[in-house]
Amino acid sequence: MSQEPRPLPKDLEEAIAFDSDGLVPAVARQHDSGEVLMMAWMNREALAATLASGQVTYWSRSRKGLWRKGERSGQVQTLKRLLLDCDGDTLLLEVDQAGVACHTGRRSCFYRALEGEALVEVLPVTTDPTQLYGE
Repeated sequence: MSQEPRPLPKDLEEAIAFDSDGLVPAVARQHDSGEVLMMAWMNREALAATLASGQVTYWSRSRKGLWRKGERSGQVQTLKRLLLDCDGDTLLLEVDQAGVACHTGRRSCFYRALEGEALVEVLPVTTDPTQLYGE
């Protein structure tokens, strides 16, 4: 991350109920359409980096590090508004998503729906993932 994050605003810091690992779930939603794009995790550092830069940064549990959305693929998320739920344990990020949000090349990570007894893909791949991430 190139920009040094500032501390979180005191009201926000005190209101968020980070879990025992210092994480909070963050749901990203397209700001103008309401489309739910993805869910990921944020820690204090990811949230501070997001607020400082305006580009959404998450904490990758698998990589154990910060991950700025779109750093490899170019499919960045620009934060428009941050909301906190009533319990303080989930963030809702209203974002402007460039391109696709899902690593599968779909607009949203929520592309499968239960229809009867079957799980059905309801969103098409719109961008070849190899174009975003290489082979």
